[in-house]
Amino acid sequence: MKSDQSYPQEYRRLRALLGKVSWVALGSLVERGEPGQGGPRYQWSRRVEGKTVTVALSKEQFDWLQVAITNQRAAWDMHSKMHTITLEHMWKNLPSTARRKKLTKRTLGLN
Repeated sequence: MKSDQSYPQEYRRLRALLGKVSWVALGSLVERGEPGQGGPRYQWSRRVEGKTVTVALSKEQFDWLQVAITNQRAAWDMHSKMHTITLEHMWKNLPSTARRKKLTKRTLGLN
């Protein structure tokens, strides 16, 4: 296994943060302003097999899922940054093929 010191510092920092992420959940939450406006006050929506599924929640469930969804989005951000660092490392440190033209950041996956 590779030594942790061989990874770039930012990559090591993101790995450590990712290991501290707690509960995660996908979807979106809606809190209606006033009770009794027709329909539940707290709702959770998500995609299941290509269709949107919406569920009514209690206040406690809403608050708990709000944290889990925030954690999921933070994890996505960390994964995205780690992906970019991985590609930068690969293009910089591993042998490549001969090219006539320089590759763009978009082609390299660094945009």
